[in-house]
Amino acid sequence: MSAGDTLRNIRNRLGLTIREVEALSHGIADREGNKAFRISRGEVTLIENGSVREPGAHKAFSLACIYGISLHEIQLLYGIDPQKIAVYHTRMPAKKTHLMQFERPDELKGFELPTRVSAALDLNQTTLLPQMLGPWANVPAELLRYFDFQPYPKVTRLQRIQVQHEYERPIYFLDLRTEHACGWCDITNGKLLLIPHPLSNLQTRMFAYPGEADIVGQVTGVAMRFGLPRNQNR
Repeated sequence: MSAGDTLRNIRNRLGLTIREVEALSHGIADREGNKAFRISRGEVTLIENGSVREPGAHKAFSLACIYGISLHEIQLLYGIDPQKIAVYHTRMPAKKTHLMQFERPDELKGFELPTRVSAALDLNQTTLLPQMLGPWANVPAELLRYFDFQPYPKVTRLQRIQVQHEYERPIYFLDLRTEHACGWCDITNGKLLLIPHPLSNLQTRMFAYPGEADIVGQVTGVAMRFGLPRNQNR
């Protein structure tokens, strides 16, 4: 699939028209005070049809903002991998010693993790997490390379699991292209069945798999608010 086709599919998945992309880009240009961020309807069409070799830096920025993707992803669509900059630079002749100041695109600087987890923590029971987790601290993302994640399989397909009670049946989170959904699932003859709870009064939905739906992962917990005002929309 070409870069233009990919960008068109992203736009269609978001439900945006070419005219709306143009208008949104004008808003970005106005806020940045630079008309170079504007993308006309004709330019959107040329980009999607492949008539433009690649969008300029300012227009690529606007597309990234509108489509919710990174500049790095757009650059990869056009065969530009910023991570190779450091590789090529090390092969260049340098007359003087100097610091290399390269950064991976969208590099995660760090993440918050608890520095202590109580041995009494049982994820199968309702628990007050602050009592089970120690102080939180910023852990450098570089440490991820030293962790072995092999014991934790990725959810790539559904397997038939025999359960004794409906509460034991796994619930999956699905990407349905234009929306997301949670529910019980089954795969039969290349069709993914999204099965609702019998008391929900919803119908079972069927999707071509993996063409119309992707399994993001298994739902292991739910967070919700309590005590919302009666007049507040849910």
